Amino acid sequence: MKLSTKSRYGTRILIELALHVNQGALQVSTISSNQKISVKYLEQLLRTLKKAGIVNSVRGPRGGHLLIKDPEEIYLGQIVRLFEMQTDLVECVSSPEKCELAADCLVRNAWQDATSVLYKKLDSVSIADLIRGKGEKDPVACMSL
Repeated sequence: MKLSTKSRYGTRILIELALHVNQGALQVSTISSNQKISVKYLEQLLRTLKKAGIVNSVRGPRGGHLLIKDPEEIYLGQIVRLFEMQTDLVECVSSPEKCELAADCLVRNAWQDATSVLYKKLDSVSIADLIRGKGEKDPVACMSL
């Protein structure tokens, strides 16, 4: 499974907002500059995060975007599920009807188990964990998630 730029950039946006959580709303231009994401693409991703109830926008001269969920409560698994069209390693795990061999497939259960293990791990790592450096030597340097 290769994560799309939506998942990777969405995670970077959330890390950026979490790093500035006590400093008020961040403007799109600041996030764009710090994370090297085009403004147009960034706005698209922010809309998705806003619809999911993770981010909010504030209007006005001090406006911008901020987290409305605690970084401790935002998990990588949630972000990946939000942005990826297919969240299983192979399509036959969630849609066995799309493969005529699914019922007798000897490897389908292994793919299903691997998907489960992947999400168990992703669901155990929060944005706050990433900022604290859980499992990373330098979380800011690893922002290319």
